Amino acid sequence: MPFILGKKIKMTQVFEGDEVVPVTEILAGPCFVLQIKNKDKDGYEAVQIGFDKITKTKNIKKSMKGKEYRFIREFRAVPGEMKVGDAIKLDIFKKDDMIDAAGLTKGRGFTGVVKRHGFHGHNKTHGTKDQLRMPGSIGSTAPQRVFKGKRMAGRMGVERVTLKNLKIIDVQPEKNILIVRGAVPGARNALVEIKSS
Repeated sequence: MPFILGKKIKMTQVFEGDEVVPVTEILAGPCFVLQIKNKDKDGYEAVQIGFDKITKTKNIKKSMKGKEYRFIREFRAVPGEMKVGDAIKLDIFKKDDMIDAAGLTKGRGFTGVVKRHGFHGHNKTHGTKDQLRMPGSIGSTAPQRVFKGKRMAGRMGVERVTLKNLKIIDVQPEKNILIVRGAVPGARNALVEIKSS
């Protein structure tokens, strides 16, 4: 199963015949195999790869010291012919392949229930003055507490989302650019994990 790591560059559009198609440009690879896990030693089979080599070490965060790559991720896959140090390049994908793309969504900060959960809000009439976007009652009198998981205001976004069956419109191995139909989760320069569907 082919897989690779990339960075979301931007969204744009291309023409397919007379149709305008929204696409996402991803700077994908090259990635390097850092570790191969097997059932005997680790209990499962996986391949650990690194992406985006750190070149400047002056203003590096403490958590990144001693690491060679900015992003290290693991894919549950049977290694096959892979060995430590191998490069994974974009030529493993071709046009019209279907892929799954996973990433962290944009952070929206602290938001209310209308934006976060799609609550309707209150009527604008019948004496309502300052309760238009309020959540309303959050429970009855009996348990004297708020149940866990109650939909309320809070931080929104920065959640892992996987979009499945995205079509590859174009592959440019010389520039390491992958063009995918539709949107991919995350802001610009966010990490995207790509694997075949």
